[in-house]
Amino acid sequence: MAHTQRTIQIGDKTVMLVGTAHISRESIAEVQEVIRTVKPERVCVEIDMGRYRAVTEGTRWEQLDIVKVIKEGKGFLLLANLALSGFQKRLGADLGTRPGEDMLAAINTSEEMGIPWSAIDREVQLTLKRAWARSNLWNKSKLLASLIESAFSREKLSEDELEKLKDRNELEHMMHELASYLPSVKEVLIDERDRYLATQIFLAPEHSVVAVVGAGHMQGIETWLGRLERGEVPADVQDIDRMPEPGWFQKSAGWLIPLLIVGLIALGFFRGGAQASLAMIVRWILLNGSLAALGSLLCLAHPFTILTSFLLAPIATLNPILGIGLFAAVVEAHYRKPTVLDAERLADDVTSLKGFYTNRITHILLVFFLSSIGGMIGNFIALPMLASNAMR
Repeated sequence: MAHTQRTIQIGDKTVMLVGTAHISRESIAEVQEVIRTVKPERVCVEIDMGRYRAVTEGTRWEQLDIVKVIKEGKGFLLLANLALSGFQKRLGADLGTRPGEDMLAAINTSEEMGIPWSAIDREVQLTLKRAWARSNLWNKSKLLASLIESAFSREKLSEDELEKLKDRNELEHMMHELASYLPSVKEVLIDERDRYLATQIFLAPEHSVVAVVGAGHMQGIETWLGRLERGEVPADVQDIDRMPEPGWFQKSAGWLIPLLIVGLIALGFFRGGAQASLAMIVRWILLNGSLAALGSLLCLAHPFTILTSFLLAPIATLNPILGIGLFAAVVEAHYRKPTVLDAERLADDVTSLKGFYTNRITHILLVFFLSSIGGMIGNFIALPMLASNAMR
């Protein structure tokens, strides 16, 4: 286990980093043993208070208003969160552990020994929101596709294979893959949190600290601790502990596609007359509406939801404040309203594809997601088609 432990000297402070695999029984035993052996003055734990309450008290899904979540623009975020939770829960079930049990073991052992502990991670909702804000719709879709694929995969991971993931070479390979696939997400989920965790450890006033963190953060934390000790960076994380203000381009980007579509149709009118312009409009509506409706159909949505997706996709495209996913989800929620039973079963249903389809909460989220993707693909196909027709 030597590769999962590292002792760092920062002035007169001794920090022992303990790297864990979050669903490993060996990691749980290692964490307990280190704390009992070292008897530090403080234990720092890679968890935030929101996740701590979720682990200890459970999440009250019956209080979830799915339509409100989607109207507030948090549908993609919730779907990603549920897919990730499903993956962790399924993997933990395969190995006989629960996600976060290593961190809970560190906290319980600290309390048993009367050692103060600190939750040093950034709030998970803020981290996800920052990652979401840094991603365009295509990258959001790639991330969700990866999470959903992982959640539904039937591949089994043995305890030995899990322990190998704590090896530095394995982790570096995974980080490079993530960086090349979704660099903005990797920066928020890994790099920013390395800095955040290291700063919280650095600011701990005690002289003897054990920090229990995911093994993937160990190298980054050590690097940041060195920079903090040398005074190269301030011990301040306010800039990454809030949502950044969107720039002018981000605020205006949503209007780009509607303006292009209207502009191309107008150009077609001036070059080919009303008949050519009308033909362009019909083709665009058929293409955009059909693919949005196909997205709803793939979810086995209610017939009225599929019809709504077809009829309103073009209107939603021209108003970036709205979106066809919102219209489709609201109609689906009206005809297939989630029940208390759906909320009670949500944590288990997100571990399988069948559960995602049968649970009305996740079913509505899938309708929102796939109808949005269908409309987006329709627009990407329609733009070059409209441009070609306009230039004739």
